[in-house]
Amino acid sequence: MKYILSLALMLSFMLSFAQHPVSPAAKPDSVKKPATLMPYSKVIPATAIQKHGMFTVDYVDNKYYFEIPDSLIGRYFLAVTRYVGTPQGARIYGGEEANEQSVYFERMEGNKLLLRAVVYRQDSEDSTQAIYKAVQNSNVNPVVAAFDIKAINQAEHRSVIDVTDLLKKDNAVFSISADSKSEAKLGGLLDDRSFITRVNAYPINIEVKTMKTYSSSGVGIQAGRAAGAVTFNMNLSMVLLPKVPMKKRLFDERVGYFANRYTLFKDSSQRSSTLDFIQRYRLEPKPEDVDKYNRGILVEPRKQIVYYIDPATPKKWRPYLIAGVNDWQKAFEQAGFKNAIVAKEWPENDSTMSLEDARFSVIRYAASETPNAYGPRISDPRSGEIIEAHVVWFHNVMKLLHGWYMIQAGAVDPRARKMKFDDELMGELIRFVSSHEVGHTLGLRHNMGASSQTPVENLRNKKWVEANGHTVSIMDYARFNYVAQPEDHIGKAGIYPRIGIYDKWAIQWGYRVFPGNQTTEQESKLLNKLTVDSLTKNPRLWFGGEGKNEDPRSQSEDLGDDVVKANEYGIKNLKRVVPQLPEWTKEEGDLYDNLAEMHKTAVAQYQRYLFHVMKNIAGRYVTVKSVEQSGPVYTPVPRARVKETISYVGRNVFEAPLWLYPQSITSKTGAKTADDIIDLQNQIMNVLLAPTLLYNLNNIALQSNDPYPVAEYLKDVEKQVWKPFGKNALSNSIRRSLQRSYVEKLDFIINPRQVKDGVMRSNTQRDDTRLLALAHARKLKSDVKLLAAADVRNADHYRDIIHQIDKILYDQNKL
Repeated sequence: MKYILSLALMLSFMLSFAQHPVSPAAKPDSVKKPATLMPYSKVIPATAIQKHGMFTVDYVDNKYYFEIPDSLIGRYFLAVTRYVGTPQGARIYGGEEANEQSVYFERMEGNKLLLRAVVYRQDSEDSTQAIYKAVQNSNVNPVVAAFDIKAINQAEHRSVIDVTDLLKKDNAVFSISADSKSEAKLGGLLDDRSFITRVNAYPINIEVKTMKTYSSSGVGIQAGRAAGAVTFNMNLSMVLLPKVPMKKRLFDERVGYFANRYTLFKDSSQRSSTLDFIQRYRLEPKPEDVDKYNRGILVEPRKQIVYYIDPATPKKWRPYLIAGVNDWQKAFEQAGFKNAIVAKEWPENDSTMSLEDARFSVIRYAASETPNAYGPRISDPRSGEIIEAHVVWFHNVMKLLHGWYMIQAGAVDPRARKMKFDDELMGELIRFVSSHEVGHTLGLRHNMGASSQTPVENLRNKKWVEANGHTVSIMDYARFNYVAQPEDHIGKAGIYPRIGIYDKWAIQWGYRVFPGNQTTEQESKLLNKLTVDSLTKNPRLWFGGEGKNEDPRSQSEDLGDDVVKANEYGIKNLKRVVPQLPEWTKEEGDLYDNLAEMHKTAVAQYQRYLFHVMKNIAGRYVTVKSVEQSGPVYTPVPRARVKETISYVGRNVFEAPLWLYPQSITSKTGAKTADDIIDLQNQIMNVLLAPTLLYNLNNIALQSNDPYPVAEYLKDVEKQVWKPFGKNALSNSIRRSLQRSYVEKLDFIINPRQVKDGVMRSNTQRDDTRLLALAHARKLKSDVKLLAAADVRNADHYRDIIHQIDKILYDQNKL
C-alpha cells in the first residue's frame, strides 16, 4: 500500500510539472524544441506582394518577410542607415549617416537564423596556420537578432524570416546610433507612431524606408516641445559586400589616407603586428587592358567612380559641383586610369534609383544654416574598399566662402568687394570646395603641411603661381593667396586652390595597380620604395599631417615656407581691406549687420596670422621617414625663426593694432577697441610666458646645436613689451596694461600657487626656468627704474611696476 501511495504521489507531481514547465530562459538549448516550419504557401500565399532582388521581399498581412538564399548565408552585408527627413532644429540633415555596421546571417540548429554584427579587429589571414583557430576563438561576433525560420522556399533554396520588428523597432544596427540619441536627448521609440513605409529589392541590395518617432522633451530638438515627440524619416541600405575582399593596401604615415586598424597574428612571428590599411575605391583595369596598363598606357577602369548631384541642388551651382569632381580625373591619370571618376546629374523620373541607396555616391544638398561641407565614405571593414560616399553640402557654406574671399582676396580681386558675389565667382569658389570634399571621399586626409612647400616669394610671382598654384594640395586648408599684393597683378589661377602635385602623387600611391599577383606585404615593399624615391626626388610631396602636432609647418589657413614673412604680407593686405569695409558691405536697408559681420571676419583673419606665427616658439619640425631616408625626423625650429616670431608679435600685437578698429567701423558696430586688443595681448602674454613653454624652450636649448637660451628669450620678449610710449593716449593706455600683464605672468612663474599651497611641484617648476625668471625679474626692476627716471609722464606707472616686482621678490623670499 505504501509503495502504491508513493507511486501515486510521484505521478501526481510529474503531471503537475508537465502542466507548469520551466521558463524558456531556464530551459537548456539541448531540450528546446525547434521552430515549427510551415508550408511555404501558408506563410507566403499567392496574394503576397513580392519584390525580387538580393533577397525576395514579401509583404503579407502588414508583415514583411525576407527570403534569404542559402548562397548568402555567411556572406557579409554592409548596413548603412541614413536620415531622409529630420525635424527642424535637429542639426541633422537628409542624406547624413545615422549608423553603419557590417552584418551576416548564420544558420543555427532548431530552424533559426542569427544576424551577427562584424567586429573586425584581429586577423590571421591564413586559415592553414595553427594560430588561425586561436584568433577565431577570440573573435565571437555579437548576435544582433535571432529569427525563427517560418518556411523554406524549396524551389529556390530560400529561408523565410519575419523581419517586421527588426526594421520597425529600435536596435543598435538598423537605427539611430546611441551617441546620436543621447546628443539629441531622444527618449524611447513610440511604436504606435513608427512605421515601415517602403521596402525595395535590388540585385545586390535591399532598401528600407521607415518613419521612426521618439519621445522628446524638446531639450535636444526644439521641435519636440510641440507634441512631446520628434519624427525622423530613415533609410536602411543592406548592400552585399564582395565575396572575396579587395586586397588590403597597408597605410604609410608619409601619405595621407584614412585607414582601418587591425592586429595581425602569424605562426612565424614572435609578436602580433598592429597594422592599418587604407580606405580606397576598388579601381582595376579591364581584363583585356591589363597588358596596356602595365606598359604605362592610360586605360579606363573596369568600374568608373560616379558621383550624382542631389536634384535639390540649385541648378546654377550644379555645373560647378560637377567640375569639382571631374577635376580629379587628372590625378587618376597619374595612377594609370583615364575617365576614372565622373559626376552626373541625378536622373529624372527613374523609380529604380534612390538618393539613399548605398550603391550610389551622391553630393547631397542640405538646407542648413551651418556654414560647412564634409565628405564621409563607407568602406568594407575587411579591406578598406570604399563602397559609396555621400558629400553633404550645407547651403550656408557659401556664406563662409564669401567671408574668406572678401577678406583674403579683396585687396587683389575687385570681384570680392561686395556682399553678393556674381554667380561665376561663387561658382568657382564652390568648385574648389567640391574638389576638397570629394578628395576625402576618395580616402584622402587633410594635408595641412602642403602650403608650407611653396616659397613665399613664389606666391607673388605671377607666372609661377598661376602655373603651379599657391599650394601643392587641395586637401590643405590653404584657402586663398592672401600673400599676393595688388602690384603683382595675379589672376584667379594664382589665387584659388586646385588639385596639386601632392594630390596626384597620393592618388598614384593609393590607386596604382602593380603587375603580378603581389601579396599585401610584397606590395607594401614596392610602395615603400616608391615613397622613398618620390620624396627624395621631390620633397614638396611631403605629407604634413592634419595640423595637430608641434610642427609649425603643418597648420590650417596658413601659406608659404616662411609664415612670418607670409603673414606680414597678409597684414599689409588687411590694412588695405579694413578701411574699405564700410563701402564694400553697403546694401540698401542694412543696419550695419554686414559691416559688423565682415569686420569680425577681418579680426579673425588677423588673429589667424598671429597664431600661425606663434607656433614657431618651442616648436619642432617633424618629418616622418623610413630608415632608407637620410636626415633627422625631429628638428627644432631655428633660433633665428623664433626671434623673428617675437619681433613679429612686437610689431603687430604689442604695438596696439588700432588700424584694425577705425572709427568708421567702430562708430557703426560698437566694437570695443581697447577691450579687444587688451584681451588679445593678455592671451598672447599667457602663451609667451607660460611655464610649460619656458620649460620646453629650456630643454630644446640644452640639446640644440644652435641654442636659444631662456634668459635670451625673456630679454627679447621684454624688449618688445617695454618700449617708450608714443603720443597716442589709447595706445599708451593699452601699453601700460600690457606691461602690468607681463609682471603678473612673471609672478605666476616665480611664485606658483602649488608651491604656496604646499603642493608638490611639477617638472616645469623644478627645472631652472624659475631661477631664470627670478633673475630676469631682478634685472627688469633695474631696467624699469631707468625708464622711470627718463619718462616723468609715466613715473607713477613705473613706480607701481617696481612695487609689484618687489612683492614678487618678497614672496619668493618667504618661500
